Amino acid sequence: MENTGFPKCLKCNQGDLLPLSDFGSQGASIHYKAWVCSNPNCGFNLKIRNGDIYINEPIINGNNRQH
Repeated sequence: MENTGFPKCLKCNQGDLLPLSDFGSQGASIHYKAWVCSNPNCGFNLKIRNGDIYINEPIINGNNRQH
């Protein structure tokens, strides 16, 4: 198996933790705002919002959002 350089998920030990970025309300990019497990059966996630850390929040498909 190829080493991606990402940390292993300590919850399932099968996936890698992948960093996600986002944009703030002013449009500035926010790097590493969230980390998610690459194993779809695991679902572990870690998010930073307004300086607080949230672990294992429900994952919502963005395609189903109301506009």
